[in-house]
Order: sequence, then C-alpha cells, then structure tokens
Amino acid sequence: MDPNLEFGINESSTPVSNEIYQRLFGKLIYLFLTRPDLAYSVGIVSQFMSDPKEENMEAVYRILKYLKFTPGFGQT
Repeated sequence: MDPNLEFGINESSTPVSNEIYQRLFGKLIYLFLTRPDLAYSVGIVSQFMSDPKEENMEAVYRILKYLKFTPGFGQT
C-alpha cells in the first residue's frame, strides 16, 4: 500500500455495507497474525471500521489481490 495514500479526504465517496467490510477485515486480522507484511495495510483499513466508504473497500480488495499473488509468503 502506498504510504502517501490519503483516505477520508473525499467525503462524497459512496458508503458501503458495514457488515461486508467488517467481515473482510476480520479475515485480514486472522491473516495478519501469520503475515507481518500486512501490518501497515491492515492498520490503515482498520481506521474506517465504523463508516467504510467505497475507496476503503477498494483498499481491502487490493490487499486481498496482493495475498492472491503472494501465496506462502508468510510461511516458514
């Protein structure tokens, strides 16, 4: 994730379902325990648990896409 990316600037962004966002985030928290490379990204998306917007959901999807293309990275 780009460290210069700023979320929350665009207030006109479309809200998304809290339930879906929180469910995906819960799965990322589980993976975070075995994949330390996710620490920064998961920390950023965790800030928007109460009012997720479309741009936040896109960030979660980017993390999932990263996971898809780096299988076995966190295993020893």
